[in-house]
Amino acid sequence: MADRLRGLIPLIAAALVGAAVLLPLAAVIWRAGGLSPLDGRSWDAVWFTLWQAALSAVLSVGLAVPVARALARRRFRGRAALVALLGAPFILPVIVAILGLLAVFGQKGWLSDMLGLFGLPAVRIYGLHGVLLAHVFFNLPLATRLLLQGWQDIPAERFRLAATLNFGPWTMFRLIEWPMLRRIAPGAAMVIFVICLSSFAVALTLGGGPKATTVELAIYQAFRFDFDIGKAAQLAVVQLVLAGGAALIAMKLTLPEAGFGGLDRVVPRWDGSRVLDGFWIALVALFLLLPLAAIGLRGAGALFSLPASVWQAAVYSVSVSIGAVVVTLALALPLALSRRKWVELVALLGIASSPLVLGTGLYLMINPFIAPWDVALPVTAGVNAVMALPFALRILRPAAAQIEAEHGRLADSLDLRGWARLRWVMLPRLGRPLGFAAGLTGALAMGDLGVITLFADPDTATLPLQMYRLMGAYRMEQAAGAALLLLILSFGLFWIFDRGGRANADA
Repeated sequence: MADRLRGLIPLIAAALVGAAVLLPLAAVIWRAGGLSPLDGRSWDAVWFTLWQAALSAVLSVGLAVPVARALARRRFRGRAALVALLGAPFILPVIVAILGLLAVFGQKGWLSDMLGLFGLPAVRIYGLHGVLLAHVFFNLPLATRLLLQGWQDIPAERFRLAATLNFGPWTMFRLIEWPMLRRIAPGAAMVIFVICLSSFAVALTLGGGPKATTVELAIYQAFRFDFDIGKAAQLAVVQLVLAGGAALIAMKLTLPEAGFGGLDRVVPRWDGSRVLDGFWIALVALFLLLPLAAIGLRGAGALFSLPASVWQAAVYSVSVSIGAVVVTLALALPLALSRRKWVELVALLGIASSPLVLGTGLYLMINPFIAPWDVALPVTAGVNAVMALPFALRILRPAAAQIEAEHGRLADSLDLRGWARLRWVMLPRLGRPLGFAAGLTGALAMGDLGVITLFADPDTATLPLQMYRLMGAYRMEQAAGAALLLLILSFGLFWIFDRGGRANADA
């Protein structure tokens, strides 16, 4: 009976995930009332959503090609730190990065001040170009890491053979590098396209009016400004179709199978310009470091003079983050240990939707019974847990499979099953991936500015939402201090969980 119950646990976890995604989506579809034709503004939002996502993907991958190529063939002091920095934007709170970009590229930013010295007009960051700038900031590092992994998967012997045959740079690129790019670049571009389809915070802060409104931003506007729940539900169905279809296509395309390991290796090369490679490496380093430096410089002075509402919001954000970590690991662990191949598809349901779409459905389900703002924090934690589940499962499942392959037969011979197998075989060896999955989930939930915008009232705001309100009130110094606090908390939570997992594994 106990073994049967343990076998049901992954099924229960999968059923909970399915219900958490499908029930809100069903509520959205039901409330949409048969999908009446979209009006002109809604079609403009659909077009802008697809256009900005496509441009963001092309720019991110296109710029990543020379950067990844330079990193693949050049060894220099600080290279390991730069490669590590390429992973930072993934856990960097979106609203924090946007404030940093405004400090550097905004109308009163460093670049505008420099242009003013030469009598040139200030930069206007709002609109399509601002959205693209933010998306490239977040996704250029991801594309670079994916392409860098592809470059390092090319055997070094091919480059040595090309050198002995006196291949020129163009011939080497055409025969050796282009086949790899043709295989990996479309997958990387499609992943970024999916991410940008659901980028709510960027459009909210940098969209710049009706001509730069995404579908998710239109959902928010229908809720908050028009209180047109039917239109919001209708747009949520459109967003589901867009994101779900793009996610299915992305799953079919090729990405590096080796993950992000071994990115510190440099393949010996004899081609290319050191000056040109150095230019691309310096450019991406400045592009990533300057906004972070701006946040630190502007926020340090205001950090200890923040109003009480910001500190209260920080407490709420930490609570949401920890809650999301607990729920994510409680769902991800049994799914990762299950040998059923379909469980990963269940977890990927979260990618087919978006936080705002799920939030719309949950709002529709909750509103007839209780005030939505009374459950704003639990709902935010739950939605973030579902959205982080695919990443956690991608981290835990390969590790669990490797442990089973190495120790499964011995555990079977000792008749270690169920809880005993989990305690003595799996958990001690899953410390590192568990810590990394928990840290990633915590950081993502800490910086989320999505579903909370639908549920929060003036007294219940997370730190990203409170920071957005400060920016809207033009209290930029306090917003910078809140941004620095959010940055510290996000990276601090990631470090604590990740370090804890490593310490547990080494014990």
